[in-house]
Order: sequence, then structure tokens, then C-alpha cells
Amino acid sequence: MPEVPEPMVKAVRWTTEPAAAQIARSTAAAVIAYQVAVWLTPQPAPLTAPLTALLVVQVTLYSTLTTGIRRVNSVVIGVLIATAFSSLVGLSWWSLGLIIFTALTVGRVVRVGEFVVEVAISAMLVLGVQQVAHTAWDRVDETLIGAAVGLLFNLLFAPPVWVQSAGGSIDSLARRMARLFRDLGNEVAGHLSVESAAARLHEARAVDHAISEVDGSLRQAEDSLRWNPRVREGALYRIVLRTGLDTLEICAVVLRVLSRTLTDLAKKRTEEPLFTDEVAEELEKLFNQVANAILNFAELITSQVASNAEEAEERLGHALAESKASRDRVADMLLAGVRRHPRQWQLHGALLAEMDRILDELAVDKRSQRLVEELDRYSRELNERHPRLQLIRRRLAGSRVYQRAATPARDLFR
Repeated sequence: MPEVPEPMVKAVRWTTEPAAAQIARSTAAAVIAYQVAVWLTPQPAPLTAPLTALLVVQVTLYSTLTTGIRRVNSVVIGVLIATAFSSLVGLSWWSLGLIIFTALTVGRVVRVGEFVVEVAISAMLVLGVQQVAHTAWDRVDETLIGAAVGLLFNLLFAPPVWVQSAGGSIDSLARRMARLFRDLGNEVAGHLSVESAAARLHEARAVDHAISEVDGSLRQAEDSLRWNPRVREGALYRIVLRTGLDTLEICAVVLRVLSRTLTDLAKKRTEEPLFTDEVAEELEKLFNQVANAILNFAELITSQVASNAEEAEERLGHALAESKASRDRVADMLLAGVRRHPRQWQLHGALLAEMDRILDELAVDKRSQRLVEELDRYSRELNERHPRLQLIRRRLAGSRVYQRAATPARDLFR
């Protein structure tokens, strides 16, 4: 069988991603809005309708319903401003600047939120085609048609779910952290220069920026799960991913502190190895086992297949058990070494304490307890906001979600 070219593989893979689906949805909504406006309005080129449809058809159904009104308001305001200006002045550099200034100012006054810029964009687009429309109401009608088509399109054709994209971001973050742990393990043997230790510390600090990017991807996934008819138990998926990222964020902080500890130790021992050969060998094993534990943890929280989740949990438990055993052996070796040569004993203790914190955060039992606590908190908040609705839901669905929350982590996606 001939090998498929890599560009073709990437193209096929891209067409299955939520971004490709969103592009197709936005295009279809804009075209439908334009055709409907042609049927219902006398204008030969009602471009405001597809413009509004593009703005209203959001990445997620939740954001469409929560921000659609403000988006429509921003477009309508921009249309009214442009129509008023077109009847008084033509299109020139000073009129363009004046209309942008006016649109941004009015947008702030009417409080359209983060869509202030869209007031100016709508005004500029309408001003450019002002000779087509004769009255302000023509453009307002087109705007309402586009908004209606955008909202109906999202209700009839649910937006894509971005869970897989968020899971990929979490997996990339975990791989980056695991690689840094392995690099640290490879460097503890022999002499570690201050420059090399400082470089690893810089890499550990850079993980914070990666976490902020993953957080943005996860927020998009959380919005795509809200009010989406294609998703069952969306709250459970959101909590699983969010608590998992919180755990990785704590591990990233500890990783940065751990890198700092090794850097300080390297500064104290510039002419000698950081540890004896026996301790360095055991420390290298410990770092590699922690790296494996982080990868298995990421697979556990991103897996949506029960068999994969069960295998990931078993591997995570095995990696944690080996890590704890290695940690205990390292502690005994360091204690014996400190008794003979009590130099920088506090850094040895800090190293062990930081490893303990990471292993504790990755523990399966602690994660299960955290999930139950978050589900209980989520249930209380819903009861406080919508008590009658939640009473009806509990009677219809029973306590199935909460029973699953109390089961082991491998059963969360069954």
C-alpha cells in the first residue's frame, strides 16, 4: 500500500478539527443570511446581513446566546451612525476618522462591552456602501435578519465541541513538563554548572506562559460544553478538565521551585558534583518516574474512552508507587550524607519536600476527592440560582452524575 504524503495527512486531519467545522458553519450562515436578506429587502446587495451573521455565529452556543444581543446592538449602532454621516458628508480621510471616533465613543456610552470595536467596523463598512442604502431602516432590517439567521443557525446546528483541542493543549503542556523533569534528572549526575542550572530554571519559568495559553483553550472548551445539545454531562467534562489543569499548574509551580533549589545547590558546589554517584543515579530514576506520572495523569484527565482511562490510571498508580519508593531511598541516602557532611542540608530537605508535593498532587485518591468536592460545589451553586429547575432535574435524572463522581477516576467517562 503506497504511503500517504504528509501534507495530505495533515489536510485530512485538519478538516476533522473544530476550527474547520466552525469555518464551514460561519460561511454557511453568512450565505444564508445574505440570501434571506435578498428575498426580504429591496436592497440589491444587503451585505450587512451576512456581516451580522458572521458576528453572531460564535464558536460556541453559550457565547452566542450570552453575547449575541450585545453584538447586534453594536452593529445596529454602527449602522445608524454611518447612515447619519452618509447623509451629511462623503467618504474622505477626515470623515473616516470622525466616524471612527464617534463610533468608539458612542460604543463606550451605550456599554456594548468588548464589542466596541465592532461598532466602528460596522460603521466603516456601511459608510463604504452608503450609496446602496437609502434609509437607516434598510440597514437595520438587514442587521436583524443577519442576527436572526445566526441565532437560528446555532440553535439548529450545534457548534463543535472543543474538548479534543483543549485535551491536546493539556497533553502538550504535560509533555513539556515531563521533558524538563527528564532533563533535570540527566543533569544531577556529575558536576552541574550554574549556567546549565539557570537555563533549566528559565525553562521552568517559561511553563507559566504555556499554562496561560492552555487556560484559554480550556475556557473555549468549557463554553462549547455549556448548553450544547450534543453533549451529555457537560458539567462533568468541564470539572474533569479544569481540576486536571489546576493540578498541572501546581506541579508547574513546584517544578519551578525545584529548579531553583538545584540552581542554588549548583552555586554552592561549583567545584564538585551535586551528589554522590549513588544518590545521583537514584535521583535520575525519581525524575524519570515523576515525568512518566505526569504524562499518565494528563492522559487520564483527557481520555474520553473508559478503557484508555483505566489503563492510564493503572500506569499512573504504578509510576507514583515507583516514585515514592525512589523518593524514600533518596531520602535515606541524603540523610546519611548530611550526617557525614551537613553542608546545605536545607536544600536537600527542600528537594525532598518539593518531590513530596508533586507526588501528593498527582495522587489518584486526592483527585477523586477533588472531583466530588467540585461537583458538590457546582450542585450547590445551581440550587441557589435555579432551585426549582434543579429539583425537576434531580427527579428526572436521579443522582447518576453524583454516583459516578464518587466512583474511581477511570469510571468517569463510562
